[in-house]
Amino acid sequence: MTGSLILVPLYLKIGRRPVMLGSMILFCAGLIGASQATTFGGLMAARIVHGFGSGVCEALPVQLVNDIFFLHERGKRIGYYTIALCFGSTGPLYAGYMLSGGYTWQLFFYVVFAFAMALLILAFFAVEETSYKRNPPTAPTTITISTTANPPPPRKTFTQTLHPWPSIDPTTEFWIMIPRSLTYFLVPQVLWVITSFGIYIGLGALAFNYTFPPKITSPPYSWSTTNSGLITIATFLGFLLALPFLSSSDRLAARLTRLNGGIREAEMRLGVILPAMIVAPAGIVLYGFAAEYDLHWIAYFFGVAMDQWGALFYFSFTLAYAVDSYQANTSEMLIAMNLGKQAISFGMGIYLLDWILERGFAVTISGIFAGILLANNLCLLVFMFWGKRIRVFMSKTWLARLHRDTIKSVEVA
Repeated sequence: MTGSLILVPLYLKIGRRPVMLGSMILFCAGLIGASQATTFGGLMAARIVHGFGSGVCEALPVQLVNDIFFLHERGKRIGYYTIALCFGSTGPLYAGYMLSGGYTWQLFFYVVFAFAMALLILAFFAVEETSYKRNPPTAPTTITISTTANPPPPRKTFTQTLHPWPSIDPTTEFWIMIPRSLTYFLVPQVLWVITSFGIYIGLGALAFNYTFPPKITSPPYSWSTTNSGLITIATFLGFLLALPFLSSSDRLAARLTRLNGGIREAEMRLGVILPAMIVAPAGIVLYGFAAEYDLHWIAYFFGVAMDQWGALFYFSFTLAYAVDSYQANTSEMLIAMNLGKQAISFGMGIYLLDWILERGFAVTISGIFAGILLANNLCLLVFMFWGKRIRVFMSKTWLARLHRDTIKSVEVA
């Protein structure tokens, strides 16, 4: 959590590229430290370092998408980002096979370090600085008619794009941005993104991974511990089947914009989420009953795949909707999203096994968790029909006045 609180304001102050490269270096250093740790305290210290370095990974990619792509292209690109993030949840499968294969736990850190270094090298050569300082227009004292357009600034050479440290923006506030970002918890659209991410992460990354291994290694299944992580295959398939729909929200919004006389509304992309609104909770119900009544193992896989298929819709398109709705001070909004979703997912997972032992799988997962997820998903209807009214109402509150007076950046459509 601390990583996004510090690094997001920092990339607005000194630029995206140095923060991106610096955070990845910290991440790699923490991995090496963890692999060489000989005490629990040393391992935790190294984990804090690489956790801090990875803290900006869920904000900076979205910022890059907003910097580079136009409004009608962002839904698809944010979808690419979220599916790459979601595929990371298959990590326990590989780690499990490493440990069950007789390798040491240090090997896991070595493998992740190798991928992290490859990503660092690729980012150094392929990702240039995306922040662009636009000079505000000044009112002319006399009206003149020019027949020639101002020439665009010269394109940087490849060598110039590799410069790791652009100019520092002296007008960007740093410390005040941290508490001000917390006010976004009061914005309904942002709060919906937070709950969507938090609940789906709490269910997918925690509930499934916590409950499936002990369940599938016990009678009547009696799978080996080596294969207990295979549930991540269902996660992978769920995301893979959702992949063809990543551009659907952009296409729907473009069509509705044409029908609306060229006027774009943020809510126009939300209609594509309607199937996922029902499919994902149905998957949770199926998983819970499969665990409660020892159904065939394929029922677990179908339940997880259904939930994760719907999760990608909510990950991608609720985030794109919030960014469309509030294009000023987007970075502050991303801080609030990261903090909130991590807190919710942590709260849903910390006592999960205790709740299951007390109430059973059907009540806890098929009942309570599925009910919470369905309630969150049904908020889609609220924002589809009344989202614009909510935005208009919020624009007249003290919160809007606070952010209006402190706007430093506006995402260009």
